[in-house]
Amino acid sequence: MSAPAALITGGTSGIGKATAELLRSRGYRVMVTGVSSVADAGLPEDVKVVRADARSLSDVDALMDQVRREFGSLDLLFLNAGISRPGPIESTDEDTFDALFDINVKGNFFTLQKALPHLKEGASVVFTVGAGEGIGAAMTAAKGALLPLVRSLALELAPRRIRVNAVSPGLIDTPAYGKLGVSREMVDSWGEGVPLGRVGTPSDVAETVAFLASDAAGYITGENLAVSGGIGVHAGA
Repeated sequence: MSAPAALITGGTSGIGKATAELLRSRGYRVMVTGVSSVADAGLPEDVKVVRADARSLSDVDALMDQVRREFGSLDLLFLNAGISRPGPIESTDEDTFDALFDINVKGNFFTLQKALPHLKEGASVVFTVGAGEGIGAAMTAAKGALLPLVRSLALELAPRRIRVNAVSPGLIDTPAYGKLGVSREMVDSWGEGVPLGRVGTPSDVAETVAFLASDAAGYITGENLAVSGGIGVHAGA
């Protein structure tokens, strides 16, 4: 029996990269996508890195051709590609709005659609969601659109025993913050407001994705697991 195969979009840095490394260490064959230079990914040589833009359906078609040639079928599809463009409605222009929905919603939707012929019966699909209020209306709407999508897909794909779930990372220390101009000191200070007392790491989310891909999560579908260190948890009356 061949080793399980995983495709991770947005897998050349941060959460995607950490998940690729973890799954590889557990015996998976792994392919990742990204828009950065393949040489800059810093992943093990046996992790296949494909340059692909989630907004481009022709890129997605080419990606699935590689999946078919390299793996034949998939046990896990981790839809992690996404962008962050926080900001109030007053400063959100059309290009920003379109980019948020084209990558976070359209890209994920059609990547899954085109991956369906390659997903094994009983495969796992995991979306990265993880955006709450306070980060801008457009970004909240784009990420929030994924949750009803996950629930609907969980029902649609249940006859094939394909499980569809989401992970919602909280404050996770990834390179994305640096790209947004957030200082190292600022990221570290955020840990003071987290009930568990620290900012999360990409490996915290990677472990959750690996769980959702495993047989241990074989009866879980249509769910959203928060990986937040307790942010958003409130005591009941």
